[in-house]
Amino acid sequence: MSKVNLRAVAYPTLGIVFVIVLWQLYVTMFNVSIAVLPTPAQIAQSFVSDRAALVSQGWVTLQECIYGFGLAFIVGVPIAFVIANSPVLNRMFYPLLIAMQSVPKVALAPIILVWLGTGIESKLALVWLVAFFPIVVDTAAGLRNTPVSLLELATSLRATRMQIFTKIQMPAALPHIVSGAKIGVTLAVIGAVIGEFVGSNEGLGNLLLVANSQLNTPLAFAALISLAILGLGLYGAVALIEVALQPWLPHTAEAA
Repeated sequence: MSKVNLRAVAYPTLGIVFVIVLWQLYVTMFNVSIAVLPTPAQIAQSFVSDRAALVSQGWVTLQECIYGFGLAFIVGVPIAFVIANSPVLNRMFYPLLIAMQSVPKVALAPIILVWLGTGIESKLALVWLVAFFPIVVDTAAGLRNTPVSLLELATSLRATRMQIFTKIQMPAALPHIVSGAKIGVTLAVIGAVIGEFVGSNEGLGNLLLVANSQLNTPLAFAALISLAILGLGLYGAVALIEVALQPWLPHTAEAA
């Protein structure tokens, strides 16, 4: 392992260890109630004793995030292509996208629950809503930033619209698409939890509500940490895909 990679791992690890030690000392020295703030050791004990519930409910939330994010990506990229290549449609629908993003998803959740019920469909809709906007905006920005000289060259060579999209615009927009995907996949966890808060009998969000209602604060913190780990894992998966796409990324993106 190189010195740079070692530092990239060592510094965050030291930061986490420092926070855990400080947390443990604070709760122990001031005798803070477990119902208010459990110690890291008590949270770790909850991870062990409640591991079955955390794993099973985490799997539910993970499925909601993956399916909803996948739907947002599959729908968002074509819509971004249409918006980026049609000034008329851009003027017609871009304000609607901004308005939709401005509405708090917590306010939309009860309405979606009435429409789609308490099953996984309502959770997928909320994940789609929060992940859709960054994917569309970043992809459209990347498509618009395609070098004009390349587009003119492709047009002079009588390339079709699909050839221009697949051979020129898509490779040029890949860094933006990946950036939007990174933002969208982390927001997907938030969307899934909102759906589980409003109406669900499963998932880490529901487990968090149950733990709070029972004043089981260590389990509540364990569920929160599990959500953070879930978000980091999904972000890491997108980052790995970015590494796999390096041969198709523009040289400027690689250099950055």
